[in-house]
Amino acid sequence: MTWRNWSGTVHAQPAQVLTPRDTGEVAEVVARAAARGRQVTAVGAGHSFTPVAEARDLQLRLDHLTGIVAVEPGGRVRVRAGTRLRGLSAALAQHGLALANLGDIDVQTIAGAVATGTHGTGARFGGLATQVVAMEVVRGDGSVVQIGSRPGSPPVTAAAVGLGALGVVTELTLQCVPAYTLHAVEDTASLPDVLEGLAERVAAHDHYEFYWFPHTDGCLTKTNTRVAAQVPERPLPSWRRFAEDEVLTNGVYAVVNELGRLRPRWVPGLNRLSVRALSRREYDDLAPRVFASSRRVRFVESEYAVPAEAAASVVQELRDWVDRHEDVAVQFPVEVRFAAADDVWLSTAYGRASAYIAVHQFHCSPARSYFRAFADIARAHGGRPHWGKLHGESAATLAASYPRMADFRRLRDELDPGRVFANRYLTRVLGP
Repeated sequence: MTWRNWSGTVHAQPAQVLTPRDTGEVAEVVARAAARGRQVTAVGAGHSFTPVAEARDLQLRLDHLTGIVAVEPGGRVRVRAGTRLRGLSAALAQHGLALANLGDIDVQTIAGAVATGTHGTGARFGGLATQVVAMEVVRGDGSVVQIGSRPGSPPVTAAAVGLGALGVVTELTLQCVPAYTLHAVEDTASLPDVLEGLAERVAAHDHYEFYWFPHTDGCLTKTNTRVAAQVPERPLPSWRRFAEDEVLTNGVYAVVNELGRLRPRWVPGLNRLSVRALSRREYDDLAPRVFASSRRVRFVESEYAVPAEAAASVVQELRDWVDRHEDVAVQFPVEVRFAAADDVWLSTAYGRASAYIAVHQFHCSPARSYFRAFADIARAHGGRPHWGKLHGESAATLAASYPRMADFRRLRDELDPGRVFANRYLTRVLGP
């Protein structure tokens, strides 16, 4: 069979596909594979654009390892690795709990999202990995190690963003928070105004992000303010949510991108039309419904984390490049988000407050020159690529970006000395 990721950027034909039902079966599979010199790759929802989950030998699907195992005192929740974020949010809500922060897509598995450094936005909040307090991992010899919950085990900060290189994660313990509502405001602004007061905008809101539409001055801004109430007072009417988030954002936008693919010269005008179609929205809703949005128009994406103070410069330099290259038609907006510094070894926000700048292109349209130019700009500002999004970095270039990279490699040698979990991408970014 052929496995494809969501965006179509990775195709693989694993030699064998297995769907273990519990940690014990995962351990048996890994132990047998190690004894026979085979390689094992666990795959989640396939929402990474990179080949981080490319399996050429034995592919493990954790579709049966789902659901909450236990809700512990203090808001700690044990959850199986294959649980989708959307289902996890719904299950947590039944216990009056929620994740402290989420990204804008919620179809990934919790293990895959954590392993690749998935994040949301909010200058005082970290990515999903910062919410992990313990992990159950099947290491390269098939034995099971409890990380973060047993004396002498590796710290969670070492293994949370593990890229699948340390073992098969079968269970995570998350530090959750009481369920909360977000007061959401979506509005338009000009890019010069956004960049001029960017630091103030980010500091003034719990969660701030903006989208710049290339070839225009237009931006969509989103601000979310946390409200303790578990029942939203002013949610969007269902008809408006459907009309704007499904019909316009997905249906009409798909047609717009097909037109841009067929007629690249129309793209600047189509982008201006998209900006004019935006309207102000202000509403309250439960946090997971505000954070996550439906993405049915397929695209490819590259994202780099840069020091927060460099965000405006990177965006302005990217705009200058787009303006100089009139032959490059950029159909999708540039997304800019923010996160607090953390201490997770391979987190893109390790040791510094970060701005996440993501460039996208319609999946059928040329992206290489645009993405390469963006990478050059971001790298010049100390950028670190998102592990699950397209980039051309290697182990040599990444070693200088991560102060704990050598420590992570030593941990990999300890947990998977035989490289049972290696694949081409991991060899490229971590070394052999």
